[in-house]
Amino acid sequence: MMGIGLSVAPAQAEWREARAKHFVLYGNMSEGDIRAMATRLEQFDGVLRYFYQLPEVEGQESNPVTVYVVPNVAAIRRLYGKGGDHVAGFYQPRVSGSVAFTPLRGEGEGPNALQPQYVLFHEYAHHFLFGNSGAAYPAWFSEGFAEFASTARFDRNGVMVGVAAQHRAFGLLDSSKLSIDTLFDSSRRKLDPQQLDQLYGRGWLLTHYTMFDPDHRARFGRYMDLLNTGTPSLAAGNEAYGSLKQLDRDLDKYLGRSTIPGMMVPFDRLPQVAVTVRALSPGEQALIAYRMQSDRGVDQKTGRDLYTRVASVAAAYPQDAAAQGWFAEMAYDAGEDAVAEAAADRALTVDAKSQQALLYKGLIHLRRAQAAHSQDKAVWDEARGWIVKANRADPNAAEPLAVFYRSFAMAGEKPRPSAIRGLERAFQLVPQDKGLRFTLAAQQIEAGDIDMAKALLRPLAFDPHMPPDNPAAQLLALLEKGDRDSVRKGLAAMSSPAADD
Repeated sequence: MMGIGLSVAPAQAEWREARAKHFVLYGNMSEGDIRAMATRLEQFDGVLRYFYQLPEVEGQESNPVTVYVVPNVAAIRRLYGKGGDHVAGFYQPRVSGSVAFTPLRGEGEGPNALQPQYVLFHEYAHHFLFGNSGAAYPAWFSEGFAEFASTARFDRNGVMVGVAAQHRAFGLLDSSKLSIDTLFDSSRRKLDPQQLDQLYGRGWLLTHYTMFDPDHRARFGRYMDLLNTGTPSLAAGNEAYGSLKQLDRDLDKYLGRSTIPGMMVPFDRLPQVAVTVRALSPGEQALIAYRMQSDRGVDQKTGRDLYTRVASVAAAYPQDAAAQGWFAEMAYDAGEDAVAEAAADRALTVDAKSQQALLYKGLIHLRRAQAAHSQDKAVWDEARGWIVKANRADPNAAEPLAVFYRSFAMAGEKPRPSAIRGLERAFQLVPQDKGLRFTLAAQQIEAGDIDMAKALLRPLAFDPHMPPDNPAAQLLALLEKGDRDSVRKGLAAMSSPAADD
């Protein structure tokens, strides 16, 4: 990771895990390097909380972001797969565990190069923003905030916030800049790659201007109030700022300044960081490459391919609870339920409290009951019992809560009140998961709380990374019309958005 002063680990180095409050890192790195990286990420979280005066979310440590550090950008693009030709790192928010993939080395040097630290900080800023605010943010601020946070510079005595986004210089200085109307309406428009680059750059500029100008910060607050009560972005912008055209001229002047403001956050204002580092077990060492591909996400074909490659490797480590837990998940994704259950059983023989093994025992039994169209209450109760055990292993882990709720839909039953409370708690813990947000919105519609459903859907409706047929935007439009029958029909026809970003 550039900017941290890490040495490149030799080929024979061990893979290590560094665990801190908000992150779990895996890397083929020295103990000192991975500890330094985890420490810096924790400090970055502390800087954001200090700058925005945001408290911790209770239970956050049970749902950390897992960061995989791979050798270079080429490895990132292989992991990303189709459509990743220009990807330098990526992040996926989800209730099963948010993950980020970052390279140890970047592609270029110099002040205008896009360095791995920028990408990782940018993606964590998204995670932070949507984990600490229920507001719907327009695309220009969502990306602008992430760019603003990504340039944080670590100095000897503290962290400088507000450093210029030099890697966006080309787009910012392009004579064919993004119009202010397009910038404010970008959540509802399909942008080409050049416009998207300018959205990031111009979004950074407006965010920076907002953060360090009290008058514009107040105007931004007014804009957000209007936006989150249903006023379209362009109309909200003109009302809050007086004139978007004048705002555009003000931004050009701000860009032309010889210096821009910033804020130094001293290290002594940040929480103390505790990091534990360990070398992976032999089984984990053998499976870590497969685990990364599994955590990246698989479909039916890639899941089968991965299972075929990993099965013989996992067989060599029957006493390694973590390795068998990983393998249980891979076998489950490949549809090999009997193999997956045997792996989960091996993990539980070694570690009776292995949450991953308990969870996958439950998932296997739930899928089996659903496939059999079981109407036997005892069958469903037995399957849910494993999910309850997984929850008891760590009550603040979000995934068992979400799976318990989902089990009632699998059985064709209405969820119990306890399951609904569990869904709400899972969302409180991992609000970044798009599918979870959509599911909770649907539950609120069922309960008749339309205002809450709208509030939950707006961030999804404004998300520039959602597909053109964005189901959240469609459902929100139906809710705004107030036609309950159309809402129910539309909801029945829709699938929730994917959790990947």
